[in-house]
Amino acid sequence: MQDRIEIMDSTLRDGEQTNGVSFLPHEKLSIAKILLRDVKVDRMEVASARVSDGEKDAVKMICRYAEQLGRLEAIEVLGFVDNGKSIEWIKECGGKVINLLTKGSENHCVHQLSKTPDEHISDIKSNIALAQENGLMVNIYLEDWSNGMKNSPDYVYHLIDSLKDVGIKRFMLPDTLGVLTPNETASYFKKMTDSFPAIHFDFHSHNDYDLAVGNSLAAVLNGASGLHVTVNGLGERCGNAPLASIQAVLHDQCGITTSIDESMLNEVSRVVEGYSGIAIAPNQPIVGENVFTQVAGVHADGDNKHNLYCNALVPERFGRKREYALGKNSGKANIERNLTELGLDLTPEQTKKVTKRITELGDRKALVTQEDLPYIVADVLKHSAPAERVKLKGYMVSLSYGLKPHACVKIDIDGKRYEADSSGDGQYDAFVKALRNIYKIELGRTFPMLENYAVSIPPGGRTDALVQTQITWRMKDGRVLRTRALDADQTEAAIKATIKMLNHIEAEFS
Repeated sequence: MQDRIEIMDSTLRDGEQTNGVSFLPHEKLSIAKILLRDVKVDRMEVASARVSDGEKDAVKMICRYAEQLGRLEAIEVLGFVDNGKSIEWIKECGGKVINLLTKGSENHCVHQLSKTPDEHISDIKSNIALAQENGLMVNIYLEDWSNGMKNSPDYVYHLIDSLKDVGIKRFMLPDTLGVLTPNETASYFKKMTDSFPAIHFDFHSHNDYDLAVGNSLAAVLNGASGLHVTVNGLGERCGNAPLASIQAVLHDQCGITTSIDESMLNEVSRVVEGYSGIAIAPNQPIVGENVFTQVAGVHADGDNKHNLYCNALVPERFGRKREYALGKNSGKANIERNLTELGLDLTPEQTKKVTKRITELGDRKALVTQEDLPYIVADVLKHSAPAERVKLKGYMVSLSYGLKPHACVKIDIDGKRYEADSSGDGQYDAFVKALRNIYKIELGRTFPMLENYAVSIPPGGRTDALVQTQITWRMKDGRVLRTRALDADQTEAAIKATIKMLNHIEAEFS
């Protein structure tokens, strides 16, 4: 087992093969900057050669940026055994590394290329020599290597033995169809590293059986020097091994060093989520919405008593924090945790009443957020609700064919009336822009940035169903605030959630 593992991120190449994902050149550059500069991956595979003019523009921009950082050799492009066409394409982009795609199973070699193994090896050597003449460093992929080891191991050994002395930097072994088990991966990798101890082997896993992380771990434990990952596990079919999960497993389970800055993993996941349009599952390890949220009251109670329900995956490692959900399973300990964070000091009897009310709301499937808690406390204790410093006195939103939606807004803040109007790309966008005008022009203050907007309705297709809108806001100091509201109209629900957010920040501003 290696003490340090190279991490090669393939989000911009293999990750872009996710169905429905296509990054624009400036999006590719933004992701590359975060991965190289902030996350600090060792290497990046950023494109396949000869795909499109847009792809060429993206690779050129990324190569220029990497060269400024002194990391041009960290940028890799997938190329093909095509008599030098890929080599020329990469050279024109300013690239220095080609990941040459070769056939790692006899089945692929014979039936896809219609060549004998020796003919294919001859072609590979010609392309490697040409790449080196043009100043490119060469890594090679053995496509379908996993099935090659299952069905034609002599072919695999012959291929590697024929190429091991021609100046290849890395031999990259893919489980192209995601068919391996961890035991098979361990066995095959041990055969590779025992037979060719001087060679640097990477492992490239796919997640068709949900074993990409397990197979990657097995490869590392049996001599792999590098692993291929993608942000959020994007990739062909079921995707690849997720960067965040691989980092956590290597660090916590194996004590292995990588270059990765863990504190940036959540941020890069959110950026890729936004650009790709592929939502992160709430239970996705490390970066999912729910993974650092305790729901059961007994867990919160255990955390209060010597952190009994905590493990090495401390959320602060990844730029996050632990939360305690409010609902029918909360229990007193969850409530107390949230009350403490809000600075609310209740007697045991008052806490019991609040817990009962939250349980009742949970039984009705109502979602309760920490921001709702002061209102629930005030209602339960029969006090007047927290003073609404921001009151919506009136609004009008329009929607017309061929014209931009328009909004007029009238609000009171601490009894003073403010009015503004604005157009926008949608009714809610126009409403928020009008509010931004009030805060920027009238109050001279920063309005929080909208980070996420989610709408849910009960199943059944009823057009009169209540709509729940949850909006995530990013505050000026970096904190995240979530507000929810319910209404039969989606825009009205979003507006209610926005006014809740404004009352929350006005309470802090006082």
